[in-house]
Amino acid sequence: MSTINQVLRLKRILKKKKNKVLALQQNPHKKGICLKVFTMTPKKPNSALRKVVRVKLTNNMRITAHVPGEGHNLQEYSIVLIRGGRARDLPSVRYKVIRGKYDLEPVRNRKTRRSKYGIKKN
Repeated sequence: MSTINQVLRLKRILKKKKNKVLALQQNPHKKGICLKVFTMTPKKPNSALRKVVRVKLTNNMRITAHVPGEGHNLQEYSIVLIRGGRARDLPSVRYKVIRGKYDLEPVRNRKTRRSKYGIKKN
């Protein structure tokens, strides 16, 4: 605890916020090329095969991104658009791929939360 003299004498130092999506370089989205398409198993209480891709971005950084939704058509050298947002049960996955943009098709037969999966309204 500070004394009154210390509070008067010293200025308060604000903590710097840590950027959690460094590869985006302050941009909302980045374009990239898929290097590898594979699956990962999630952390302890969960069990599944989550679809992820290794992407080389336009700024030459290599990241791992999660593919949301059921099914996808990604393969090596597909062009994708990346956004921030981590996959909570996958360690070191801090990015997601945007569905319905470039080579990644939207989710089929989706009725709810369509905007997240690239579906237009009929």
